[in-house]
Amino acid sequence: MRTNPFAIRDEKLIVDGQEIITDQEGYIQNMDDWSESFAVAQAAKEGLELTDEHWDVIRYIRDYYEEHCVQAEVRKMIKYFAKLWGPERGNNHHLHDLFPYGGPQKQGNRLAGIRRTKGEH
Repeated sequence: MRTNPFAIRDEKLIVDGQEIITDQEGYIQNMDDWSESFAVAQAAKEGLELTDEHWDVIRYIRDYYEEHCVQAEVRKMIKYFAKLWGPERGNNHHLHDLFPYGGPQKQGNRLAGIRRTKGEH
């Protein structure tokens, strides 16, 4: 299943010796190709080293998508992570600090192997 039918070009990311196809922004083209190794490789390509907090968000995004078949809204993420981490870190500012290239809705979805957000350019 392609994540971006309007992709300008496909790119290849080598993950565990296999080529994984992404669009030009790094969104995986076949969601079934996702693995934790993909997230690590894509994060490295974006200059991001994944921490436990990143993995908490990535797993939340994947679990939410699996359960609801849509991306989690940021306000739902904030509510969830405010309970998990407390209000000092479970907030919009901290989530965007974790994912500086588009926040949890763009960079988080990209690393979690989830489609582009509806209406995203």
